[in-house]
Amino acid sequence: MNKIKRLIAKHFTNFTYFYRHLRYRIFVAVGLSIAVGTLDGFGLSMFLPLLQMVNDSSNVDTDGMGKLRFLVDFIEDSGIELTLVSVLAFMFFFFLLKGIAKYVSGRYNISIQQFFVRKLRLKILTGLSTLSFKKFITSDSGRIQNTMTGEVERLAKSFSSYFSAIQQGVIVSVYIVFTFFIDFQFAILVVIGGFLTNFIYRIVYIKTKSASKELTTQNHEYQGLVLQQVGNFKYLRSTGTEELYEKKLRNSVYQIEGSRKKIGFLNAFLLSVKEPMMVGVVALVIILQTKFLGGTLGPILISLLFFYRALAILLVMQSQWNAYLSVSGSMENMKEFQGELEENKETQGDQQIVFFEKALSLNNVSFNYGEERILYDINLNIKKDETVAFVGESGSGKTTLINLLAGLMPVDGGEFTVDGIERNDLDVHSYQRRIGYITQEPVVFNDTILNNVTFWSEPNPNTLRQFKKACKQAAIWDFIQTLPNREDTELGNNGINLSGGQKQRISIARELYKDIDILIMDEATSALDSETEKSIKKNIENLKGQYTILVVAHRLSTIKNADRVVFMENGQIKDIGRYEELVDRAPKFKKMVELQEV
Repeated sequence: MNKIKRLIAKHFTNFTYFYRHLRYRIFVAVGLSIAVGTLDGFGLSMFLPLLQMVNDSSNVDTDGMGKLRFLVDFIEDSGIELTLVSVLAFMFFFFLLKGIAKYVSGRYNISIQQFFVRKLRLKILTGLSTLSFKKFITSDSGRIQNTMTGEVERLAKSFSSYFSAIQQGVIVSVYIVFTFFIDFQFAILVVIGGFLTNFIYRIVYIKTKSASKELTTQNHEYQGLVLQQVGNFKYLRSTGTEELYEKKLRNSVYQIEGSRKKIGFLNAFLLSVKEPMMVGVVALVIILQTKFLGGTLGPILISLLFFYRALAILLVMQSQWNAYLSVSGSMENMKEFQGELEENKETQGDQQIVFFEKALSLNNVSFNYGEERILYDINLNIKKDETVAFVGESGSGKTTLINLLAGLMPVDGGEFTVDGIERNDLDVHSYQRRIGYITQEPVVFNDTILNNVTFWSEPNPNTLRQFKKACKQAAIWDFIQTLPNREDTELGNNGINLSGGQKQRISIARELYKDIDILIMDEATSALDSETEKSIKKNIENLKGQYTILVVAHRLSTIKNADRVVFMENGQIKDIGRYEELVDRAPKFKKMVELQEV
């Protein structure tokens, strides 16, 4: 059994991929397709006795039906006289059952497609939320966005076309079985005809699959360019370079539409040859059956019915298969993307942090990005409610160190503990829920002030009271009261309706709204004007002693009152002490202070 599973997994990789998501549902869908084909075949089989009755109602020869004569035998054995009315009634009955089965099959196909897409989306969302930060920062953001949006839609089309092709193939197989029952020679002709047409389709399949892979890659690139255009819109507009960047986007659009055009032409070719091939094969079969194989009119007519149905369904199947191949690049990309998410999942321990109570400790810690060593021999102990500042020139490793303290990445050497719990044993998510994080670029969502600060909490007296308190601590409450819609004011894309200082205060209010123990500020005031920086600095100093505050500082004036200052250089801690102490004993730190005229 395991050998069969391995064989299927190796040679039917796409079927295996769908099966992992749908399980038994695939076989239910196939079973319904068999029912549709079988009932249609039974209905078509009643045409032979019907035609014979039209010519001679007193003499019905069922030998031409081959093994399908059991249908007529069943009618007669049931005590029902074989008349024109009874034959028509049974024909109607079979086609009615087929219609019901087809309706049930169609509804079920829609249900499992929705189930598949929903499960796929949720699985990707879960995978992305558990993706290690170290892998995320080296990933292509355009690819991530395209995969989570456009590629999922394309994969939904791929799924629909793939299973439509399979179901059509099942129905073709049912028709071929029926033709074997009626006329073995005719069945062989059907198989040969279908096999020969596949040579033409195979060439188109290869070209379509290649074009689909190109289209997926081009879509990744386009999404990345769009993300950068939106993120850098102000710069592009203010420097008059938007036309140059637009040219780059235009080239990407031309490439995408070129690939779409190629796929469209291939599909158009398949549709154009469908009918001529059908008529040609039908004509050939009639000639072979009547001129060379001694076929009689009755079996030929019923065989042609099955053949026409089989050939029509076969061509639909081939068209659906080509439609599947046109988006098969999305399938390959999705499998690869899901594999990367699974392979780079964030490691989690099982010891939870309910409250941060004692200390963060780094003992002989080192950290690498690939082959490059970023941090060396870091030893640091940060006590609860202590304010610690991290300073140093660009590239000194201070932000990387903060990322380690925030649990964003595991250490490559040494030990990092939270309240004595080693990071590998720690439920990192429970620890990170105790952290507030404010960055140089404020995080503002395209929503109301209330939702930005409360993170979409249910508005009730308790949350509104907490919201007001956090806004006052962040010195943004008075500004909110001046707005026409107050806390229900929409902030626009990335807070476009706010100044830099107001956006930063919104970010601070959000972190203070949460129940946190640790507040991290990564150069949170470096992009602000002096007056705004002074105001926010005062707000932060008022929080001193209430939280464990970790500050990455570019402007040294903001960290004068820190309990300790960690001075970093070339990935190492060069000195630790109070601000005044470092000015006295660390020449490079003193030079930094003098250059900023602090």
